[in-house]
Amino acid sequence: MNMKFVLAPDSFKESMTAREAALAMERGVKKIFPDATCTLVPMADGGEGTVQSLIDALNGEFVTTYVTDPLGRKIEASYGYIESKQTAVIEVASASGIHLLLPEDRNPLITTTYGTGELIKNALEKGATRFIIGLGGSVTNDGGLGLLQALGAKFFNKNGSELSGGGAALMELHQIDLSDFDKRLANTHFEIACDVNNPLTGRNGASRIFGPQKGATEEMIQQLDQALAHYATVIKDVTGNDVADVKGAGAAGGLGAAFLAFFNSTLQPGVDIILELTDFEEKLVDADYVFTGEGSIDSQTVLGKTPYGVAKAAEARHIPVIGFAGKFDKNATILYEHGFQAIVCILLGVTDIETALNSGAENLENATATVCRIIKGQK
Repeated sequence: MNMKFVLAPDSFKESMTAREAALAMERGVKKIFPDATCTLVPMADGGEGTVQSLIDALNGEFVTTYVTDPLGRKIEASYGYIESKQTAVIEVASASGIHLLLPEDRNPLITTTYGTGELIKNALEKGATRFIIGLGGSVTNDGGLGLLQALGAKFFNKNGSELSGGGAALMELHQIDLSDFDKRLANTHFEIACDVNNPLTGRNGASRIFGPQKGATEEMIQQLDQALAHYATVIKDVTGNDVADVKGAGAAGGLGAAFLAFFNSTLQPGVDIILELTDFEEKLVDADYVFTGEGSIDSQTVLGKTPYGVAKAAEARHIPVIGFAGKFDKNATILYEHGFQAIVCILLGVTDIETALNSGAENLENATATVCRIIKGQK
């Protein structure tokens, strides 16, 4: 029985990369359907693991270079480059991530996105004309000030002095000079993987919602929010773009606003970007089943996580979808209204977390084989 399975999982955090999960699924399928065609499509939604997934799916490469970390120190950071598509895939967290600083060193008044700008510049030098940017995991609240400075934009106070880095500096912003802004950017397009709808400022803005985890006190939150509001005003005066209340502008400490205002860009759910880039629709042709999954499937999955995006694409072609997860809660049953035929927990029984993580690939392989036995029995 020659069947076609499209295997499109996200990573199982701390257990398997998306590619490792897809390979485990393939082994499970082959146990029951040795002659089956398995199309592996490692997936992501713009968060951690996006670079790895796209490199695996599209035969890209890792590029490592020295950049500036959030406190101005030199570190190594990496991004993905897919030469065949002249596409760079950058996770903001690589150069500007919260994991780079100890909790006591996190201070969004001074942390900068300069290093992320350096990654973009490096990719431009390799010939990139398309950028996929994952906004998750930043430790900054500078509205993209540092990123823009790294690409040649200049920011001045009323005395004509250039601003230093960090979110607090935006309060002094008086003028933006784009005359030296990297000219290559005019011929590029940025697709911003954004899974939050927060505006730039206000009670649901970047500073109020995400500031505390980046080290902001209540006093800092108020200061940063005022600085970003002032920044939005100057942006509107200079570019004509009103980004203050745009959904997603507050992502990554205001980086969303910077991309909307100064780049040819679109903000959209990360999984939609990955589905398009991997030609997922074409891979679904003649598929009998789609298997997807990630570490945890719950009611939040329907808000744009990988399994949901995969299921909606498959549902449009009337292809049944099976979701696999290390755990899922009772509220995940809402996914049965969105293309899922079944959701399967891969754990064999009650176990400690370390054992569950270490045996993830084996458990996913066995769970996949079990599902395939059921499918075979129905044929």
